[in-house]
Order: sequence, then C-alpha cells, then structure tokens
Amino acid sequence: MTIDLDAYLARIGWSGERRPTLDVLRSVHRAHLTGIPFENLDPVLGTAPSLALPDLEAKLVHGGRGGYCYEHNTLFAAALTALGFRITRLTARVLVGARPGDIRPRTHMTMLTEVPGEPLPYLTDVGFGSIGCLIEPVPLATGTETHAASRRHRLVHAPHDGPLTLWKLQAHGAETDGWDDQYSFTVEPFEAPDYEVINWHIATNPRSPFSRGVYAQRTTAAGHHLALAGRRLTGTGPDRTREERELADGQEVLAVLRADFGIRLPDGTVLPE
Repeated sequence: MTIDLDAYLARIGWSGERRPTLDVLRSVHRAHLTGIPFENLDPVLGTAPSLALPDLEAKLVHGGRGGYCYEHNTLFAAALTALGFRITRLTARVLVGARPGDIRPRTHMTMLTEVPGEPLPYLTDVGFGSIGCLIEPVPLATGTETHAASRRHRLVHAPHDGPLTLWKLQAHGAETDGWDDQYSFTVEPFEAPDYEVINWHIATNPRSPFSRGVYAQRTTAAGHHLALAGRRLTGTGPDRTREERELADGQEVLAVLRADFGIRLPDGTVLPE
C-alpha cells in the first residue's frame, strides 16, 4: 500500500520540491522528528499498536497521536519511498542505560536511506525515544561528526566477533560531557514480519518498560527536548540546562500529554495506576 503523501507532509508541516535529494532527506527528517511526538500509550493502555500503514496514517497523521520506533520509522520509510529514496530497514540494540557487559536484544527499529548521487547511505531514524535522538540523518561512515541544532552525533565501529561490521551511534553530551552510546547495529536487512514479532513482545511483555509506564518525548527545531517518564517531566534546553518536576497524578499526566506534547487523546482516557 502507498502512503497519502499530501496528508503526511501536511502533518509534519513540510513543503518543498518532492525529489530524492540529501537536502530533502535532511529537512523531511527534521520536520517529522519535531512534528510528531514519541509516545507509548497504546501498550500502557493494554494494546499492541498496529504497524499496518492505514492504521499508522489514521493514528499518527490524522489522529493527532504519536508512537514509538516501529510506528514512526515504518511510517517514515513509506514516506521516503514515495519520495523516491531506497530504504533498508534495520534493528539495533539500545545502549542508553546499559551496564558494561550487558547484551540487550535488538528491539529498536532504524534504517538506512540511499540518496541518488551520494556515495554512502545515511542512518535515518525518527523514532528513537531519547534525548540523543537524531535530528537529521548521518552518513554511514566513521570519523564524520554531524551537527544539527544543538545535537552532535557520530558513528564508530565497535568490537565484534560476527561476520558483519558492528556500528555504534553516539551522541555528544546526551547524558555526560563526552560521547554517549545510543545504540549498536549491523546492516543486515529486516522485513515487516520481523517488526511485528518485536513490536508484540515490547508492547505485551509484562517486563517491558513500554508496557509498564508512560514514556513521551518531543524535540523542537531549536533542540529543546521534553521527556516524560512515568510522572517525571524533564525539560532540557539546547545549552543542556535541565528542569524537572514530578506530576501529581494520572490526570495531570494526561493534561501534560495534551498541552505540552500535542497528543490528542480520546475523552475518558484513564491511565492505570
């Protein structure tokens, strides 16, 4: 099925010449990231979100909602394909918060985008729910540092015994004053049924963090980041100044999701305690 590109571009507030160029990739990526919030309310409310394109359009494009990585990046891949880019879907191991020696499963969806005329593909990801998320895509190369708004990113090789090169995305100043690991990945292609399995696990496993508490993220074009984890609301400025406060109850959480994250929820929504 094909995406309603007009409706999608209106949702993210992007207008321009619809050609598969690097400038278009960068600007559409930024517009999606800043235009549609990250949120996991479906799993918290007891359902696994659908990854079917019509359902993603109904929710994220027309419904005033956000989603998590599988939803965002599945929708974004469809939009980029409609614009003429070639996409390779990947999975990654999240490294944020991991302890040394931890081996986490591949539960994050990311992708590579090929741009006609460019020698390298670009790591493209609008669905990483972290302050270290990409504002714009980065080339698949080591030693190249990219800057977008207040964010700095780079890719490095990581030690690995497997047959494929292991890449690691790093963000500068996300949690420390140095380079912080975000996730690791290889370029092995994954297909839609793979994400259906991972999505079901993440949404329904009682030990999954995404089924146990509310997570929401929003990044502005200037690089200001707003994060909600449970009832803890954190705002981080482009200069890394941080403000935190604890929300009183589920009703205030819902009010903040509507007012500060721009998430349109049905009347009568009640969060589990």
